[in-house]
Amino acid sequence: MIRGEMSWRPQYRSSKFRNVYGKAASREHCFDGISITKNVHDNHFCAINPKFLAIVTESAGGGSFLVIPLEQTGRIDPLYPKVCGHQGNVLDIKWNPFVDNIVASCSEDTSILIWNLDTGEPVKMIDCHNDVILCMSFNTDGSLFATTCKDKKLRVIEPRSGKVLQEANCKNHKVNRVVVLGNSKRLLTTGMSRWNTRQIALWDQEDLSMPIKEEEIDGLSGLLFPFYDVDTHMLYLAGKGDGNIRYYEISTEKPYLHYLMEYRSPAPQKGMGVMPKHGLDVSICEVFRFYKLVTLKGVIEPISMIVPRRSETYQEDIYPMTPGTEPALTAEEWLSGMNRDPILMSLKEGYKSTNVAFKPPKRDKKSVVVNGIDLLENVPPRTENELLRMFFRQQDEIRRLKEELTQKDVRIRQLELELKNLQNVPKCT
Repeated sequence: MIRGEMSWRPQYRSSKFRNVYGKAASREHCFDGISITKNVHDNHFCAINPKFLAIVTESAGGGSFLVIPLEQTGRIDPLYPKVCGHQGNVLDIKWNPFVDNIVASCSEDTSILIWNLDTGEPVKMIDCHNDVILCMSFNTDGSLFATTCKDKKLRVIEPRSGKVLQEANCKNHKVNRVVVLGNSKRLLTTGMSRWNTRQIALWDQEDLSMPIKEEEIDGLSGLLFPFYDVDTHMLYLAGKGDGNIRYYEISTEKPYLHYLMEYRSPAPQKGMGVMPKHGLDVSICEVFRFYKLVTLKGVIEPISMIVPRRSETYQEDIYPMTPGTEPALTAEEWLSGMNRDPILMSLKEGYKSTNVAFKPPKRDKKSVVVNGIDLLENVPPRTENELLRMFFRQQDEIRRLKEELTQKDVRIRQLELELKNLQNVPKCT
C-alpha cells in the first residue's frame, strides 16, 4: 500500500488546470432567504440541472424541498412540495446518469430501491447491506454503482440483479463517501484513517482487497465530499463545515493523485450541489460549478471554477466531447440488461464571445508572462482569494525555476568534468 504525502506539499507538474481558480457569485446572483434543512445527516441536500435547483428545507413535518428556477436569484419566496419514500427516511438519491427515468434511492431501512419513473413504481429492491447506507455512486453508463455503509464495507453492485460484484471490509480506512471515476474502473473514497485524520483512498473496482493509494488530507473532523469531473479528470474535495475546496488531477500512472490548488472562503458549507457540464458558461472557461449551501446565512452561493485563458476563442482542449442531454437508453431497455455509452455532445454551440469587435494586439507594450499570465497587465489582488492564488502561482514558479537552476548546475559540472578529462588526454605526436 502506498502512503501519500499531505496535500499541502505539492510537487511541480505541468498541467493546463494548474491555475484553475474559484470565483464566488456576487450577492445578487445568489439564492437568499432559504430555510436550509438543519438535518445532521452527511449529505448534499440539493440537486441541480441547467434549469432548476432543488433544495431540502427545514419544516415541521420534515421531508420537504424547494424547487427554484435558476433565473430566480435573489430573495426566494418558498413553496414546499411534499415527497415520500421508503419505510425510513431517504438518505441519498441518484439518477442513473444517462438512462431515461431510472432513479436509485437509499434509506435508513438499509435498502436501495430502483425506481422506473415511467410507471412511478420501484422495480428492484437491493437488501445486501447490514446497516445504514451512507452514499452511492453510479458509473458513467449506469451498469453498476458503488456504496459505502455504516458496517464499514465498500461494495460494487450490479443494480438490475442486486448482485454484489466486489466487497471490501475497510478496517484501516473508515469509508464515508464514494465516487466512481467514470468508466476508468477506479473508485475514490473519503473517510478517516486509523489516526483519525481525514483521508482519501483510490481503489480498483475489480479488486477491493486493498487500496491502490491512500493519502492523508488533514486533521479536521468534517466529512469530505468528493466530486469528479470525467472530462478534465479533476477531483474536488469539499469538507462539511469547511470553507475551502481542494482540487486535484487524477492520472492512470503513479502517483495517481496530483494536488493543484485550493479555493478558500470564510463561510462554512453544509452541502454542495453541482451543475451538469452542459449548463456551464464556456465563454469564461468555466469547467465546474458548485452551489454551496451556507446555513448560517440562509444562502445558496454559486462558485465557478475557471481556467484562466486570455484567448477569445472556444477552448477545445478543456472542453472535450461530453455526455449530453439525450438519454442513451430507455428505462425498459436498461431494465432488460442493455448497456450503452452516453451520447456525446460538443459544448461549442453554447459559446458566446465576450468581444463586441476584434481588437488587434498592442505590440508596443512590454509584457512579463509567467505560466501564461501577463504580470504587468494584471492589477493587484483585491480579495484574499486572489492574493492566495497569486501567492501559490508564484510559489510554483519559484519551485520550477529552482529545479531548472539545479539541473543547469548539474549540467555545468558535467561539462566541466568532460572538459577536464579532455585536457588530461595526452596529445598524439
